[in-house]
Amino acid sequence: MRILVVTVVHHPEDARILHREIAALREHGHRVVHAAPFAAHQVTPRPYVEGVDLPRAAGRDRRAALRAARALLAERGPRADVVLLHDPELLLALPGTLRRWRRAGRSPVTVWDVHEDTAAALEMKRWLPRPLRPPLRLAVRAAERLAERHLRLLLAEDAYQRRFRRPHPVVANLTAVSPERPEPPGDDRVVYLGHLSRARGALDLIETARLLAPDVHVEVIGAADPEVRGALTEADRDGVLRWHGYLPNDRALDRLSGALAGLSLLHDQPNYRHSRPTKVVEYMAHGVPLVTTPTPLAADLVERYGCGLVVPYEDPATAADAVRRLRSDPQTRLRAAARGWEAALADLNWADRAAEFVMCLEAWVKEASGSAADADTAATVAGGAARTA
Repeated sequence: MRILVVTVVHHPEDARILHREIAALREHGHRVVHAAPFAAHQVTPRPYVEGVDLPRAAGRDRRAALRAARALLAERGPRADVVLLHDPELLLALPGTLRRWRRAGRSPVTVWDVHEDTAAALEMKRWLPRPLRPPLRLAVRAAERLAERHLRLLLAEDAYQRRFRRPHPVVANLTAVSPERPEPPGDDRVVYLGHLSRARGALDLIETARLLAPDVHVEVIGAADPEVRGALTEADRDGVLRWHGYLPNDRALDRLSGALAGLSLLHDQPNYRHSRPTKVVEYMAHGVPLVTTPTPLAADLVERYGCGLVVPYEDPATAADAVRRLRSDPQTRLRAAARGWEAALADLNWADRAAEFVMCLEAWVKEASGSAADADTAATVAGGAARTA
């Protein structure tokens, strides 16, 4: 298959897009064109895919990114068997594009990969005026219903099924888990991996690091929203923590092994209540005990597998106490690490699901090809009957 993967919002090296889905497609012999904001993030495409640079959609003005995406879809879409979209914003580029493809007689299978609860996420976008959020939530839900009618959908969480009328395949945010038992957790280093924002607990993370110093060092890996970037830069400068900034997923994961604990300090936000933080699965896969706030799916992992500790929302003091508890109790720390890795290997391993994702796209292409062939056959029969008459 020829697959056109498009994002104007996500980092070009987004773990779900590049390291899971594109990697799985390539492993099965498919050709991938990866369209993403490479220049905006100062990265170059990986040599094993054809990269196309797009403007980045950020903040209030996303028109340039949408214009570029619309032009790309018009030009490159008909050459693809699958167009895989990763942003709800890209739905705005589709109405005219779909009609153009139909007129040209070449319509690829178009798939929207639903990463999050877009309507719920509007509450956390500080650049969006508060009075606009309710009508935009309604508009997003309407767009989702239209997308379900005209596109194929993949969902990142089982809970997202409730937003749609029909069931759709779930491609969960898992991670590759090595069958080799990881390095045991140490006692002097805590890690955080993931995007940083106020709602994701960035300021709580800084205060937790301040409370743990100097006995425990905190390493932070991830890009940050402008609202917390200054505070992180200052904390790094003052030696409160070490902020590495954004690292590609493969390099970032290398820094997890041997950590005392992995932090996930998400706030109580609607968008997080039915999403499993990918970082907690990555911590488990690398034998790192969790310290997490009680977002339901993260807390469920801790309770089900005994792989860490749950702390209250927006409570850095208790988070620091949890880290100290793991540090002072090697038996608990080692047991949590081992149980997390064993659970990740058995139940949360992307290697066990990658083929399902690829087979899903292959089945949709085969179905579309069959429908097109049936339509061509019907047209030929009808034309022959007309000539005979």
